[in-house]
Amino acid sequence: MADFTIKASARNITGKKVNTLRNKGIVPGTIYGPKAEPLTVQFDYRELELTLKNAGSTNIVGVQVGDLNIDVLARDVQRDVLKGTIIHVDLFAVDPNSKIRAEIPVVLTGESPVIASRKAILMAGTSTIRIEVLPNDLVNRIEVDLSALTTIGSTIYVKDLKVSDKITILNDGDEIVAKAIQTGAQRAAADREAAAANA
Repeated sequence: MADFTIKASARNITGKKVNTLRNKGIVPGTIYGPKAEPLTVQFDYRELELTLKNAGSTNIVGVQVGDLNIDVLARDVQRDVLKGTIIHVDLFAVDPNSKIRAEIPVVLTGESPVIASRKAILMAGTSTIRIEVLPNDLVNRIEVDLSALTTIGSTIYVKDLKVSDKITILNDGDEIVAKAIQTGAQRAAADREAAAANA
């Protein structure tokens, strides 16, 4: 199931003493889930940073802790305010038979003919879609083809998105994902025409 893997070790140090771990290039973490007791673990900093960079929050990571292999999703990555370094990570242990909820990024693809011809400009709407799905059916992106925006005012709504029937979208169906709108010059011209007509 896992798209990425990483090794961890059990952690006995807790509280303020975890700073001694961070000074050694070790990141404390917690693995939790609906069917297991929380497990305190620790990771090599560089390995964790690279894994999280590649996996993000939408790819399943297999964590090996001794003889245990736990499939997780990154839920909360805490960083130092000034340095931006990872100081703690919370990982959610997924159950292959239980649905999970996740925020999936929207990726705009294709080209709108009306925008390409500069007759309109793109107004981007929501950049993420919240879904409910079994872990094995989790996707890491939802692609939206802009070629559907053929005229000024053309709109792609959440309800227009094409996803697997194994995925339930939780966003409002009328939420805008992308829209072709008038350019600033067109709006100004329309305002002048309206003003002239009312004079």
